[in-house]
Amino acid sequence: MAIPSLRSSQPPGSGSSCLIVDDDPLVRQHLVRILGSLGLSCREAGSGVEALACLEEHGEAALIVSDIQMPEMDGIAFLREVRRRYTDSAVIMLTGVTDVTSAVESLRQGAVDYLSKPVLMEELRARAQQALDRRGLIIENRILQQSYQERLEAQVRELDRRGKEQFVGQIQMAVRMLEKKDVYTRGHSSRVASYAVKTAARMGYTGTMLDEFQLGGELHDIGKIGTRDAVLNKPGPLDREEFEEIKQHTVAGEEILEPIRREHPIVLQIVRSHHERLDGTGFPDGLSGEAIPEAARIVCVVDAYDAMTTTRAYRASHTRAHALKELQNWAGRQFDPKVVAAFLAAHPELD
Repeated sequence: MAIPSLRSSQPPGSGSSCLIVDDDPLVRQHLVRILGSLGLSCREAGSGVEALACLEEHGEAALIVSDIQMPEMDGIAFLREVRRRYTDSAVIMLTGVTDVTSAVESLRQGAVDYLSKPVLMEELRARAQQALDRRGLIIENRILQQSYQERLEAQVRELDRRGKEQFVGQIQMAVRMLEKKDVYTRGHSSRVASYAVKTAARMGYTGTMLDEFQLGGELHDIGKIGTRDAVLNKPGPLDREEFEEIKQHTVAGEEILEPIRREHPIVLQIVRSHHERLDGTGFPDGLSGEAIPEAARIVCVVDAYDAMTTTRAYRASHTRAHALKELQNWAGRQFDPKVVAAFLAAHPELD
């Protein structure tokens, strides 16, 4: 009586899986007994087509033993499909005694070994064990290589992270040094950062986005590190040339922070665009309305408030009430009305 194809000869999970592919059920039965003695859980298929269906249903087999001469799909065509779909399966091909050409072709297509029929029990056991051992080593080496690659990539990422953190720390120190040179702006950046975080939180920002506002507020004027002291500390109005120079601090600041653009894109938006105006008359790009990043619109408001309420080289400080009134008066032209409202709501102590 023929043995039905596509059946499991041992309970699932009793060992590594094996697929026997041969159109002769007696040959399949003989191979199952031999390979089952190695602890393999064997399934059977009567053709290449049935074998692919079996693999599709049950998944990759650790070992596949397949005849070459079969109906529907021969062993070589089946082997090509196995190598394309199930790259970790070890495949041993069975050939006729005189079928040397097919044996060589099977090796060229990726079979790990071939045996001539009739198959000797001890030879098949030994070749099967070698094929499984080789498969195990290949998979182990791949896992080790992947693990090494992952560890290497993690180390590179960590070094990159530390480098970026060190860079940010150096830039923050540069801001503090810049402010120490000017008694009028001392503490300005930290206050702007604090105002920006509270205002952004009021507008619904949370988590790491608030960290962006903190850092953006601290670094928004970093480009002034390249502005002449005579311009920064001029006691009177700036002339046209001096104003053009001061306007460059937004672009210069963005260029300085370019190394952290990927990690902190919002910070660079703040640095470049915090002097844009809602009506399009700001700098450096003349953006208007929603085209101005919202983060920059937030810092625009809080930066202006702090500038108005602190003494500068060219004028005395204004009162809080005056500064708040100016924000409201210029809402819709220079400032985003939503941001002004959020700033007032987030800082009731200023009223």
